[in-house]
This record gives sequence, structure tokens and C-alpha cells, in this order.
Amino acid sequence: MSRRSRKGYKKKRKLQPKRQRYGPLYRVPFRRRREMKTDYRQRKRLLKSGKIRFVARPSNKQVLVQFVESKIGGDQTFVQVRSNELKNHGWDIATSNLPAAYLTGYLAGKKALKSKIKAAILDVGTFAVNPGTRMFATLKGVVDAGIAIPYNDKMMPSEDRIRGKHIQSYAKLLAKEDKEKYSKLFSKYLEVNKKPENLPSLFDEVKAKIDTLK
Repeated sequence: MSRRSRKGYKKKRKLQPKRQRYGPLYRVPFRRRREMKTDYRQRKRLLKSGKIRFVARPSNKQVLVQFVESKIGGDQTFVQVRSNELKNHGWDIATSNLPAAYLTGYLAGKKALKSKIKAAILDVGTFAVNPGTRMFATLKGVVDAGIAIPYNDKMMPSEDRIRGKHIQSYAKLLAKEDKEKYSKLFSKYLEVNKKPENLPSLFDEVKAKIDTLK
């Protein structure tokens, strides 16, 4: 009986020679990706759309809004508005909250219309996409100004939060229960003789002034 016909005999496999690897096993991301400044996959999709990008970048101190067109030689910015510009229209209080974000977007939208920009696409960058944030408050402001941008209603903050009613309610609560904390949290309001309880009224006044811009 041959060895191949024996029960339980298995033919030995020839070992394949190991392939020599060339180059590193890990690819280092681009510098701006490492710094969390640019999502290149998202940017590629935005560039393919061929539309002007609406860029909103909120920070701890202010909100930046831009209308940007990407070109081979570099990005071209048509409109740029920072929330501290709202002081020229009567908003001399906090420039990083939700109402300020909306008004910044509203002001930027009005300026974009003057630059003959009628449509754009949202560029969120590397920010987390969560409903009701300042990012979408600025988007709501731009859309209300008359710029056509695709969006989902579920992502937008409510009208009460846009007008600052949540801040108003909290200020009224602190004024009754903890005046020391009230004075500390809203010190910037009180320095310019503005009461946070009147924030929705101030919001309406500033928005009306922006509407009168030529």
C-alpha cells in the first residue's frame, strides 16, 4: 500500500516564501488632518458639487462666517463676517451664544446677497454635527436672509432658543434664587446696562437694524 492510500495521510503543503515588504505599514495623515483642521474626504465631496461653500466656525469667544469658493490657486473668500461686528448694530453683549450665532449668519447672508451669491452648500469642517448647535443657528440665519442652502429642519434650533428665551428664563431664575451668581454670570450684560431678561427684545431690534442695511 502506498503512503498516499493510507488512512489519515495528508499531503504536506509547500511553504510559500515570505514576501518582502517595502515602505512603512502606517501612512501618516496630512498635516492639516493631524491638526484637525481639514477633513479631506468631506472637502473632496464639497469640491465636486461646484458650489460656493458656506463656512461657519464657532469658537469660545465669537463666531466666524464665510462664503468661500475653491480654486486651483487657493480658496477665494467673497464674504466674511465675525460676530464682534454685531456691536455696530447694537449687539454689545456676548458674541458667542446662540442668538449671536444666528445674527452673524443673518448679517453674512445679507452681505452675500449684495455680492450676488444666491446659493451655497454647508461646510461643517471637522466639527461634530449635532442638532440645535451654533453651527446650525448660523445656517438658519443665512437661510432666513435669503440664501438657498440645503438643510434638514430637525437640525435647526427652535425659534425660542434663537431669540434667547432660554437665556432669559435662566436669568429670571437666578435673579430670584441666587443674585450673586446672577451678577457674576451676566456681568458683561450689566456693564453695558443691558439686562439678560430683555434679550429677546434686543435680538428683534438688532435683526431689524440689519434689515435696514443697504
